[in-house]
Amino acid sequence: MRHRICWRTVLFTGGVLILGLPLLSDSRAVTLGTLFASVAISLTMIGTGVRKYRPRHPLPWYLLSAAAVQFAIGTALRHVSESQRHPFDDLFTLFGYCCVGVAAVLWLRPRQNSTDHDLLLDSGLIGLGALLLSWTFLISPVLRMAHGVHFGTITSVADPVVDALLLTVIVHSVITSARSETSLRLVHLAMLVILGGDLGYHLETVGSAVLGRQIQLLPLQLGFTLIGAAALHPSMVVLGGPRDIHPHRSRQRASIIAIVMIMASLVPVVGSTLDTLDRVVVSSLFALLLGGVLLRSERAIERSARSERRAQYQADHDMLTGLLNRAALLRALHRNRDRWAGQPLALLFIDLDGFKRVNDNYGHAVGDELIANAAARIRRVIRRDDAAARYGGDEFVVLAPLAQQQARQLAERLLASLGEPFELSAAEVRIAASIGIACTRPRETETTVYELLREADSAMYHAKEYSLGYIFHDDLRRSRPEAAPHTWERESAV
Repeated sequence: MRHRICWRTVLFTGGVLILGLPLLSDSRAVTLGTLFASVAISLTMIGTGVRKYRPRHPLPWYLLSAAAVQFAIGTALRHVSESQRHPFDDLFTLFGYCCVGVAAVLWLRPRQNSTDHDLLLDSGLIGLGALLLSWTFLISPVLRMAHGVHFGTITSVADPVVDALLLTVIVHSVITSARSETSLRLVHLAMLVILGGDLGYHLETVGSAVLGRQIQLLPLQLGFTLIGAAALHPSMVVLGGPRDIHPHRSRQRASIIAIVMIMASLVPVVGSTLDTLDRVVVSSLFALLLGGVLLRSERAIERSARSERRAQYQADHDMLTGLLNRAALLRALHRNRDRWAGQPLALLFIDLDGFKRVNDNYGHAVGDELIANAAARIRRVIRRDDAAARYGGDEFVVLAPLAQQQARQLAERLLASLGEPFELSAAEVRIAASIGIACTRPRETETTVYELLREADSAMYHAKEYSLGYIFHDDLRRSRPEAAPHTWERESAV
């Protein structure tokens, strides 16, 4: 084991040490030798990592190996040829980027998330900004210097476009990566370093910068070394596997997009000498960028409103039954004051008889199942605009604009529904219920929910004590409970 660790350490150290060799010598042979030595060390590290960790999806690593070879060949052709008359160096570079892009797609495809479209939109906006800058500073100067359209011009134009697309993929991969995926982070860094080196080459091609050949090799060699280090890290085995995406760093992405917009707004000033074609392309890309930002803002507002509605629902509802909770019930009279104004009100306080026995015999999970089923039956019996709440435990409350006769009919329907057997996961259960009813007259505007609850709760306990089914609180004032006329004949709970 120690021997293997030392071997991997030697590989990585060797890849780092040869980075500075091109700076020590102007010899073309030394330059090309260190380039291919870096590629060989990177391929060895990738092969070692794949053989040691045996990832379930090794194809992306093979594609990165092929990309390294093609990048090296393209760079070598640039150094060997004194002129840029042949397009093969750019062609090999393009093929290398295609391999990197396919590897990235293979890694990203298994990752699923309901908000993945928002992440793609953010990545696309950053890529659009990069494409806008590429057109202004890289593509447009190439077209001006070109004498006619030929294959070399096409590859010189396509290379910055592919760079922008690859940057979009890298940004999306960064957004959806986890902190534990160290190997993938090293690949991200390697690709960004290689893209930086390619940008230096393009700037030198259009005459915007003067960089030596040796300096241009450093990003490429460093990128190869980082890819090899990524293959040697144990986290390389999880790349390409299915994983849920949890969007994060939304503010950071918004900051990057803001920077892109600021830079894009400077393009018309910096590129004031742009011709008609340039202005058409720049205007089109800028319009797409603005449209994407507006769409992102609209989706952010929609997400915020949806989150607010979800939070409000959770604050007002019982999560087990979906009925209103106690706090929302106390606000129901105020919330419905316009619809219920001038109408009599009835509050029905419902208590499930025999619930404790079910809870004790079958457990809390079955007890929760019974509560949820009872709430569903209550919801089916009452009207759509009536307020139904879980007051606590096995107690429910219905508040509705009903006269006394209508409240009596509703109580009877509720008792009939709750008296039917419940088909639960553990067994078939029969229970009963006791209901206390408190009513107000249309002109009693000062009555509060607290008063109705107190009266209905008192009536419910009398109904439970004397097995009456339901009883009105007003009847308690006029007669003895056992002589109350409004009772419900029910079977004993089994």
